[in-house]
Amino acid sequence: QVQLMESGGGLVQSGGSLRLSCAASGSIFSIAVMGWYRQVLGKQRELVASITSSSITNYADSVKGRFTISRDNAQNTVSLQMNSLRPEDTAVYYCNADKRRGIWQFNYWGQGTQVTVSS
Repeated sequence: QVQLMESGGGLVQSGGSLRLSCAASGSIFSIAVMGWYRQVLGKQRELVASITSSSITNYADSVKGRFTISRDNAQNTVSLQMNSLRPEDTAVYYCNADKRRGIWQFNYWGQGTQVTVSS
């Protein structure tokens, strides 16, 4: 099993910056992709950014050029640097890990952290 612990959420003014961190523990072997999703109450959870074990990144169009996803040297943590924040970025942000071993695939989620951007 993989456990994901998120930190760094909070309140920030429009145009400001915030950095989210996610630490993976447990059976961390064979994690292929880690990423960040966000969700507003009553709305569908959506991908914000992802990064593979070989550091290939992918971003939602709405955050491209403003957010940056990265991993540490041990590849057991992932961070999301959020710049030029807008009120529409307000949501609960979830860390995600995709683990693959041959034909087997597993998906894990963090508990979520609130990000609020004031106008």
